Amino acid sequence: MNPVTEATAPEAKKPALPDAQTVTQVKHWTDRLFSFRCTRPASLRFRSGEFVMIGLMGDPHPKTGKPKPLLRAYSIASPSWDEEMEFYSIKVPDGPLTSKLQHIEVGDEIILRPKPVGTLVHDALLPGKRIWFFATGTGFAPFASLLREPQTYEDYDEVIITHTCREVGELTYGAELIESLKHDELLNEVIGEGFWKKIKYYPTTTREESPKMGRITDLLRSGEAFEDLGVPPLKPETDRAMICGNLAFNQELKALFEEEYGLEEGANSKPAHYVVEKAFLD
Repeated sequence: MNPVTEATAPEAKKPALPDAQTVTQVKHWTDRLFSFRCTRPASLRFRSGEFVMIGLMGDPHPKTGKPKPLLRAYSIASPSWDEEMEFYSIKVPDGPLTSKLQHIEVGDEIILRPKPVGTLVHDALLPGKRIWFFATGTGFAPFASLLREPQTYEDYDEVIITHTCREVGELTYGAELIESLKHDELLNEVIGEGFWKKIKYYPTTTREESPKMGRITDLLRSGEAFEDLGVPPLKPETDRAMICGNLAFNQELKALFEEEYGLEEGANSKPAHYVVEKAFLD
């Protein structure tokens, strides 16, 4: 794993792009993953777990010579109360956007369209006892927001976050965030001292050796995950879940939830037992 590198902000400069926000912090977690923070539009309101379109100006069009905004959907990793915006991204060498985005530095500008949407919100779930967050790779991002959202702990007695990655270093962002909750004076004051004790963190890897190997779907099917966590299998009466991962992962978990555990998919307009982030692609 590459050492984490970090930079913090000088004074923000005047925006020149449409819907421009200024980068205030960049962290490179591995050679494939990075996170960054930027200023937040004064008028922007969002629910923890939602996403926005962010990006950069693309290359000039060969005929017109004018560049067009290059935008992608990104889950907001910061909670709704944060004064800044945080995002967690993969680096794709030939990716139209991430090939450029991975080189941003503090003081640079990004485009942020202030129209948040998404399904990974508390409003889309019925009341329950236990909330499960299932993530692969950078699918951890919306849960980074929800793990710092007071409502998560008001609504549920237990919060289980599973994070499956190929290599150990790819778990660092999530592991450090969860550890930081123990020492977050603001959240301990607002939510209640020791709120983080409700969290059960279950990281797994599929390639590199780690304390827990395996795909979370296999660990659920075998019952190993429930045994490790000390909880019963999911039930419609008590369990709620959110999924954010690659398309195959999302579809496999959806099938498992419905066929094995009898859970129904919810939406903002019709709350139920689980929701899936359809915009995310790892």
